[in-house]
Amino acid sequence: MPRPKRRRKICALPRISEFLPSGGAPGFITLTVEEYESIRLIDQQGLSQEKCAACMQVARTTAQQIYNSARKKLALALVNGLGLRIEGGDYRLCDGGEQLCGCSPCSRHCAEEQ
Repeated sequence: MPRPKRRRKICALPRISEFLPSGGAPGFITLTVEEYESIRLIDQQGLSQEKCAACMQVARTTAQQIYNSARKKLALALVNGLGLRIEGGDYRLCDGGEQLCGCSPCSRHCAEEQ
């Protein structure tokens, strides 16, 4: 029997979930919420894959697979002029209740500190 899949932890849902290129081809590429989170943590926040994995509470190899899948989808959307939609996936939101969430900065913990 396979091991149950562990839900990936994310800090917040994206504020914008759909991007459409001007004059692009019809169609969409769907990026999962956890793929979005991996791009946000690694590329935007500058975290290593190891720290990203800690934030998402998954193994480093899993974080690497999620990140590689996200980059491939982003490249397909950009090169082919397709829209990008962020939805779905197997995740759970950070509830802000963890003492040390592992995300720096976690939007839920930052809101509590203000």
